[in-house]
Amino acid sequence: MSRIGKHPVKVPAGVTAVITDGEIVVKGKLGELKTHLPHGVKVTQEGDEIIVRPISDDKEHRMLWGTVRANIHNLVQGVSEGFKRKLELIGVGYKAQVQGQTLKLSLGYSHDIDYALPSEVKAVCSTPTVIELSSADKQKLGQVASEIRSYRSPEPYKGKGVKYEEETVLRKVGKKK
Repeated sequence: MSRIGKHPVKVPAGVTAVITDGEIVVKGKLGELKTHLPHGVKVTQEGDEIIVRPISDDKEHRMLWGTVRANIHNLVQGVSEGFKRKLELIGVGYKAQVQGQTLKLSLGYSHDIDYALPSEVKAVCSTPTVIELSSADKQKLGQVASEIRSYRSPEPYKGKGVKYEEETVLRKVGKKK
């Protein structure tokens, strides 16, 4: 039995949700997001709540139940509040700057890395070593943050690299004499 799927998704004021055949479209102040609804669940809207139920007691339908509910919740939260992710650059000379929709990264290589940001994702560099990403689409935001981190992931000896703000890097002891 899905514990997360049992809870309805609250739709705040200013957000509209339209459920059509096999798709849900959510519109709010931060944009419009939509997702495909799989065959195994039934989605209905009652007042200011969206309710997700499996169409049968089959194992596959019960597996989709909580996932679809979580995806719809992310859509509603994205168009109403948005999502944010912070990345930190740790290392001598590591820095980042935003130029339009391009993120210019200096990560200790012989060349700078120019990362083209998707149109849905906004980046702000409050300091040269902190990148603040924001978007209404949680999946796209996580993908962009992961790609930026993959250019120089943190290494375990000195901790140098690009890491998430909440991430802790497990440190190893270096060579002993």
